[in-house]
Amino acid sequence: MKNKKLSDSFKNAFNGLKEAIARERNMRVHLAAILLCVILGIIFSLDVVRWSILFIAIGLVIIAELFNTAVENLVDMITDEYSQKARAVKDIAAGAVLAAAVVAVILGILVFIHPLLSLFGLMMK
Repeated sequence: MKNKKLSDSFKNAFNGLKEAIARERNMRVHLAAILLCVILGIIFSLDVVRWSILFIAIGLVIIAELFNTAVENLVDMITDEYSQKARAVKDIAAGAVLAAAVVAVILGILVFIHPLLSLFGLMMK
């Protein structure tokens, strides 16, 4: 059913985020990683470019996890019985999250390598 008001669309979207956080362990793991990255970003006083890269990586992972959760819930809704095709769909969606997380880790390393090396006096030139 379509939302009649824009405010209903936002309400439903926030409800979806709440559901994912409440029900999905991996979403909570991602949120913990985000919190750590944001705290490190504040501690290291990241510049705007590094913050931008960090938030693009964060968004990529959260979006992938939300789509994965939606796909898993849809597959579970469609069938209660074991199906190799259903398993493949879920595995592919999980693979998308893994790919996003790997990209995010690489971007995180690129964002934080210089500040971390500087902290330990091992600055790269």
